[in-house]
Amino acid sequence: MKAPNFKLPDQDGNSKSLEDYKGKWLVVYFYPKDDTPGCTVEACSLRDANDELIALGANVVGISKDDEDSHRKFKAKHKLNFTLLSDESGKTIEAFGAWGPKMFGKVGIQRKSFIINPHGEIVKTYGRVTPLGHGEKIIEDLKLLQKS
Repeated sequence: MKAPNFKLPDQDGNSKSLEDYKGKWLVVYFYPKDDTPGCTVEACSLRDANDELIALGANVVGISKDDEDSHRKFKAKHKLNFTLLSDESGKTIEAFGAWGPKMFGKVGIQRKSFIINPHGEIVKTYGRVTPLGHGEKIIEDLKLLQKS
C-alpha cells in the first residue's frame, strides 16, 4: 500500500514531505501529545534506537497535532535525535488512519507507527503501540523486512 503523501512543518518551521525521504526507509510514528508520560517513553525508546535505525538506512519522523514550538521544547528537553512534524489540521493523521476511538469513549490520535520502504510503500503497521521498547521492536522488524 502506498503511504499517504504529506507536507508538514518540522520543529524548526522547515517543510518536510514524504518525497524528502524517497529512496530511504522511513519510520513514521503518530502520538497524542508532546511531553506526556506514554509519549515521552515512546519518543525516548525511538531516540535510543535511532543510531541503529540510521545505520540500517532509516529515518524516524514523529507526528502529532502539537505546534512547532511545543515540538521544539519536547525535542530539546528529551534530547530527541529525529524530526517531529506538526499536523495541527489532522489531515495527515487521518490519512494514515491514526485518528479514531480511544479509551473512555474519547476520539483522538491513536498511537500508531508505520515502516515505509524506499518506494514509498507501507510495509509494516503497528496499531496500539506499546511505548516501552518500541524502538527495539522496529529495529528487529526493519532487519527482517530488509532481508526479504
